[in-house]
Amino acid sequence: MMTTPALAIVMTLAAYMLSLSLYRWMRCPSWAPPMLTGSVMLAGFIVMLPVDYDSYYLDAHWLTLLLGPATVGLAVPLYEQFQHIKQLLIPVTVSLIVGSITACAATLLIAWALGVSPPILASLAPKSITTPIAIGVSEGLGGYPGLTAGIVTVTGIFAASIIPPMAALLRCQDPRVMGLALGLNGHGLGTARGFGIDAQTGAFASLAMALNGALSAILLPLLAGWLTH
Repeated sequence: MMTTPALAIVMTLAAYMLSLSLYRWMRCPSWAPPMLTGSVMLAGFIVMLPVDYDSYYLDAHWLTLLLGPATVGLAVPLYEQFQHIKQLLIPVTVSLIVGSITACAATLLIAWALGVSPPILASLAPKSITTPIAIGVSEGLGGYPGLTAGIVTVTGIFAASIIPPMAALLRCQDPRVMGLALGLNGHGLGTARGFGIDAQTGAFASLAMALNGALSAILLPLLAGWLTH
């Protein structure tokens, strides 16, 4: 048992620094982001040290509050690319609405048809939303936030890994299209991947991630509620 949050903070920071160094040493592969490798390292620390997960979660929970300001900080590149975004307002809006509804509905309908229980459905529903919003939506729907966080991570890694090669295969070289696809499907991890390509791709990924999160927070309770009754 931990009696001070200091150990939880040190463990979290150590896992992050080590995973970031590993990521750079491996030349930044999209399939092994620091979020994934850091989580694995942190789980190893919890197993090896005299720490139980509940105590760690309580002591380190405040760190998740930093996700909100970090997400808001993405407004800076959005502002810098505002002229490009304004010129494509209608196609961007339509693409986001269709993509958001499709991503959510397809997942829920397949899981519902397979007989998945309501709490698991609620946990799966926000898989394409950035983590802070996804956890809140999952809790509100009666899902398991821990499961949701894991599903969000897997979804982001898959999207960030598969979208760039798919775009190359389809000969799509427009950074705006690439950014929208990454942000809509890969949320934070997809957005990070977008900024790794160029500023315009990252800005459009930020836009897609933010608007998809807001739209999904409104639509998901309605769709999930209909499927769970």
